Amino acid sequence: MDDYILETRHLTKEFKGFVAVDDVNLKVRRGTIHALIGPNGAGKTTVFNLLTKFLPATRGQILYKGQDITARKAAEVAREGLVRSFQISAVFPHLTVLENVRVGLQRGLGTSFHFWKPESTLYSLNDRAMELLQQVDLANFADTVTVELPYGRKRALEIATTLALDPELMLLDEPTQGMGHEDVGRVVELIRRVAANRTVLMVEHNMNVVANLSDTITVLARGSVLAEGPYAQVSQDPRVLEAYVGSVEA
Repeated sequence: MDDYILETRHLTKEFKGFVAVDDVNLKVRRGTIHALIGPNGAGKTTVFNLLTKFLPATRGQILYKGQDITARKAAEVAREGLVRSFQISAVFPHLTVLENVRVGLQRGLGTSFHFWKPESTLYSLNDRAMELLQQVDLANFADTVTVELPYGRKRALEIATTLALDPELMLLDEPTQGMGHEDVGRVVELIRRVAANRTVLMVEHNMNVVANLSDTITVLARGSVLAEGPYAQVSQDPRVLEAYVGSVEA
């Protein structure tokens, strides 16, 4: 049990009779990069929404670090170290890059809602914020207003703000979506670095990214687990190849 940081048991989500996630049993081993893949509409993002409590499960259980979190709220599981990024870059566009990371770090001061305090009270976070920016190759952009960043750099900033919450398990939803080749390579190396001392579960369409990063791959199709294993095994599974025909380039 201690080998797995996250587990689902018969996880199911129905929307007015439509079964979006159907009896999913998922086990994510500590210290690994685990990819959740599948054709469009396979239920990947719905699984993420269930894991991070943005949606309630219809049936089944979610276990995090051995504890049943099925009925927990989103803020509770985030405080316990299960933190998620989104398909669309979720940063504050008119704050600087440094200020965005400080927002994530501010929770540790217990001053998140002290709006009347001067900005200088946050300066103690600057050193740690710069450390995180260095991890994601954004130190040179610290004073840049975020709206001016290229798209790939915004995704790197989102990873930095996620790291600011000190996650044990990072859920990355389409981290390379919409990126050019150069940005994809940069983000792949970034994910590999930040995964060195934590667990990563990611939804990703780019099969080159999945092949380069993942220790284990779970394939969803029509809301159900179709196959699971390392890339070499999964990529040769006839059921997976059939599910992907016309959907994703291998």
